[in-house]
Amino acid sequence: MLELLTFICYNYTINTYQEVFPLQHSGTNTINTPRLLLRRFEEKDLDDMLRNWVADPAVQTEYGEPVYSDATQAKELLDKYIIGYESKSFYRWAVIEKQSEQNIGQIAFCRVYEDIQTAEIEYCIGSAFQGHGYAGEALSAVISEIFKTTEFCRLEAYHRAENQKSGRVLEKSAMIITDNVERFKRQGIFPEGEVCYCIEKNS
Repeated sequence: MLELLTFICYNYTINTYQEVFPLQHSGTNTINTPRLLLRRFEEKDLDDMLRNWVADPAVQTEYGEPVYSDATQAKELLDKYIIGYESKSFYRWAVIEKQSEQNIGQIAFCRVYEDIQTAEIEYCIGSAFQGHGYAGEALSAVISEIFKTTEFCRLEAYHRAENQKSGRVLEKSAMIITDNVERFKRQGIFPEGEVCYCIEKNS
């Protein structure tokens, strides 16, 4: 009974704290790297998205997203992204290659857990632009910016074991392998075909 009361009191305290001191968000702010511009999606990105990644099964399937094979479908996706920026808790960057000024992919928080100040990162780079370290450069920049400008304390990511390209990005990053990530914990699942990574602020 004492343990149950302690658990209830702990959760009440946490929930009350979150109501009084909610997580402060920065939203999707522009980030510059040596070769990339990470910015909010804009209407002008549609043609590049179709040409470089959203219509490519090799890209979309690797990170578990549908293939958007025509302009109407891609426009609906782009509109969804743009509308999302109305909320400061929405984090999604278009990845722009500075040399060509093309939209070559994206990096985003696909899940945000405000109660534990944690977010899960996803990313993709178009096939024609892979092999140049762009995903790693974008990932490193987002991690650095988020830990400097927000109250997030932990960032997570995972890749399917067969997705070796994404695996190499995470292996080379500052993130470390962990047993599980919040997505699976909340589903009561222990990952079997996925490799999980995390990084904590000040680690």
